[in-house]
Amino acid sequence: MPRSEPQPVGTRASATADLRVYLAAERTFLAWIRTGLALMGFGFVVARFGLFLREVEFSSQHQVSPHSGRFTLWVGTALILIGVIVNLFSALHHVHFVRAVRSGVEVVDRPVTMAVAIALILAVTGVAMTIYLVFVR
Repeated sequence: MPRSEPQPVGTRASATADLRVYLAAERTFLAWIRTGLALMGFGFVVARFGLFLREVEFSSQHQVSPHSGRFTLWVGTALILIGVIVNLFSALHHVHFVRAVRSGVEVVDRPVTMAVAIALILAVTGVAMTIYLVFVR
């Protein structure tokens, strides 16, 4: 296979490199959108889990607690809002990234603070839900 010579800026090789950058940015953006949608879906399931607990309590002839669904409703609503925030921040980040690439600014990878923050929030949510399921029943 013949080796190609380096081409000056503004030629087909730099256009291909730019296309790869845009496509990689779009894949990352779509991954964040999927993450936000998954958080919203999970939040909906958690919010409705309180109704499931009430049905189980009702069918087992135990006393139905009016507070049994409030915690899951609040946690589920919080997860839905976190999913919305993730989608908004990912859209803003994507727009800023594309503008920076188009203007020729050297884009340096930044720490993935949003991913770490979401992981910590989900870990705390999981612990809270575990405590709720084990001790509140």
